[in-house]
Amino acid sequence: MRDLTRRRFIGQGTLAAGAGLGLSGHSGLAATDAEVPRKGNRPWPYPPAYDRETEVDVDVVVLGGGVSGCWAAIAAARRGLKVALVEKGNPVRSGSNGAGVEQWQDCAGNPASRVTPAELATDIIAARRGYVCGISRWIKTHEGWDRLQELEKMGLKIRDDEDEFKGAEFRDEQSKLLFSMNYQDRTVVRIWGTGLKPALARKCRRLGVKIFDRVMATSLLSEDGRPGRRIVGATGVNTRTGEFLIFRAKATLLAAAAPGRVWQYVDNLGLSCGSPPNNSGDGFAMAWKAGAMFTLMEASSGRGAQPSIGVLRPPGRNPTWHPCTIVDANGKEIPYVDVNGNVVPTVSQRCYPAPGQRRYLGGGHLMPAPEYNGPHLLPDRKIEEEVRSGRFVLPLYGDLPSMPELERKVIFRMMSANEGLGAIGYYTLLKSGFDPDKDMLQAYGSPPTPNVRSVRMDMGGLVVDWNLRTNLEGLYAAGEQAYGTWGCAGSSTSGHWAGQRAAEYAATASTAPVNRRQVEDEKRRVYGPLRQGSGMLWKELENGIAKVMQDYCGDVKHEKGLEIAKRWLAEIDDSELKRLRARTPHELMHSLEVANILCVSQLVVESCMARKASSNLLGFLRSDYPSVDPPEWHRFVTVRLEQGAVAVGELPIDHGAPLAEGYARHGG
Repeated sequence: MRDLTRRRFIGQGTLAAGAGLGLSGHSGLAATDAEVPRKGNRPWPYPPAYDRETEVDVDVVVLGGGVSGCWAAIAAARRGLKVALVEKGNPVRSGSNGAGVEQWQDCAGNPASRVTPAELATDIIAARRGYVCGISRWIKTHEGWDRLQELEKMGLKIRDDEDEFKGAEFRDEQSKLLFSMNYQDRTVVRIWGTGLKPALARKCRRLGVKIFDRVMATSLLSEDGRPGRRIVGATGVNTRTGEFLIFRAKATLLAAAAPGRVWQYVDNLGLSCGSPPNNSGDGFAMAWKAGAMFTLMEASSGRGAQPSIGVLRPPGRNPTWHPCTIVDANGKEIPYVDVNGNVVPTVSQRCYPAPGQRRYLGGGHLMPAPEYNGPHLLPDRKIEEEVRSGRFVLPLYGDLPSMPELERKVIFRMMSANEGLGAIGYYTLLKSGFDPDKDMLQAYGSPPTPNVRSVRMDMGGLVVDWNLRTNLEGLYAAGEQAYGTWGCAGSSTSGHWAGQRAAEYAATASTAPVNRRQVEDEKRRVYGPLRQGSGMLWKELENGIAKVMQDYCGDVKHEKGLEIAKRWLAEIDDSELKRLRARTPHELMHSLEVANILCVSQLVVESCMARKASSNLLGFLRSDYPSVDPPEWHRFVTVRLEQGAVAVGELPIDHGAPLAEGYARHGG
């Protein structure tokens, strides 16, 4: 053990002090009625326009202005088509990567990569035992470097041009690219990504994309107004004025984020999730009601609830901090171990495969297929055992000062400053006097609330084909909307690919009329909360939905509990949801979000009931079906609404194969 008496320990109390994390847009709203809305003691600053209706005719409408949505709009606009981008926030900073990104993963096409795109995609699919979208993964590994070079032309910094890290083990001296996680394969590129979204938004405007910001998409419009038919556009509502918008389009592309608020509305945390709190599953809800097919909605990433704004993500399991040294309160080092369970003795060796191991994927992460595990800290259960025995003493700390200078510098000064979830905390620490050359950062956190581990669905989504088209004609999906697709690079490549294919379809498709009855029905639904003179507000209802999901669709599932959840959610849909009250356009947006969360919860419960087997690969445990990953259930279970009833189906685990031929045949 080393002498730690001269070191300061920085814990989470430092982050809380002066962090300035107020969410004024999410609380404190008050109004007497819908006609004279107010915010606090002040009049609502935007004139209400609930009676205004605007029609927009375009070739392609993209719903969601995050990374995938911006790339989709760019790709479609380059084909010379009229494109509308609909975003609930502002595309300059909206989406899961709105504040920045520090890594570009699975970039096998970069000039320093020692793995081919095909090899990497094949291994990723194998490491997930097939439970991933092989189509989008193949696109990602083959086109990630192309998109990254485009971003460089847009002004994003992706190379160490100033030679700040010259001579570092993770630097390629010829290309000046920096790599993380795996220094042998060199497929994860470190980037200065805080300017990512502004660059994409500027490109959209230069290409003439019509951006509708502060507009929440509320529904998909079907041909003849019937679910299951061709999608001919969408509706939306302005979250500042309440204006209703109708988008008529030849092709519609869903690019909203995966749901982030299904289980984890915790009383003492409020909107607490591992992604931006406005990620409420809007696209999932719209597609489900329109008759689109979903898969892997029963899968869970098993992450505990954590605040998602203004917090520097702690060292430990966070890939941004790999391979940071972790010590206990007495300075005793928590060992890293390799795939064989052997202690990894040096910082450098934490970024290389174990002796005899061909390749590993991800640093610090445990893959579903153990042979792809990279060097990682002791598993949580082992650390807990050591704490209980007294060998380790809490709290734990990220020991930056003991690390090699360039490793320490790249983790804190470069990666943490550009990672979206950590940027605010990074600057707060610096302002508080934190010095990574001298100080340690507490690896804080606590076990998740019971039954609340399933806090982010980053595996499930819409079933897509090689055009990233759903089972509904005219409807495409990209980014987290497509099953088994996630990450900034995956959103970029799938968004660009889907935008191109949607544009190709729109170039030859005819414009279908919008069914007026469907529009009027949607307007009545959207404005329903404004007509309520009394009733509950959105927070109360969201808390209730989360409680149902925690109690009856938590970590350990059973048919009886799922049946109770299904019944409760149906009753909420039929009763409490109809009494939801909103007093301003902003509260109206939150009310509609909660309606979508309810819809997604029902979709999740149906998916959980459809899989009659437990699966470690999917983080899915059913006590009434204890057999884990039986071969007969090694497949995708699909669900969709068909004439008001849930239709359950299946797809082979190699959906989209053969991948090389499919990629080449569809323009790769």
